[in-house]
Amino acid sequence: MNQVNPLHIGGLLLVMIMFLFFELSGAKEGLKEAKSEFLVSEELAIDLHALKSVYADTKKIKNSINRILANQSIKKANLSVKRGKKFIHISSKSVDTEVLNRLMDKVLNASFNITTLKIKRLSETKASLEMEIKW
Repeated sequence: MNQVNPLHIGGLLLVMIMFLFFELSGAKEGLKEAKSEFLVSEELAIDLHALKSVYADTKKIKNSINRILANQSIKKANLSVKRGKKFIHISSKSVDTEVLNRLMDKVLNASFNITTLKIKRLSETKASLEMEIKW
């Protein structure tokens, strides 16, 4: 009675091997999930880096806006421009639609963080504008 039955040891080893096998398969699934989450995070980081390089260069943004506003046809429109440390506010109570189209074409084709854009049609040839760009 003091001896250990070899069948009990074999059964214990078999149960331990099955337990370890199930634990290993669960760990493999967890690793696959972590790898897929890492790949998604890596893609997001690459996208954020690309967006930061486009939108975070304040000198480039300021120079682009100043170049657009220095355009002769846009300058004649007498737009009200208020500059702050982190934004520029462009507004006009009445602007010609051709000038507005040129301005919007240049602004919307560039990479600006436009936070406010309100355009209201006043007549066939006139509209009001309110726009804020942040950097």
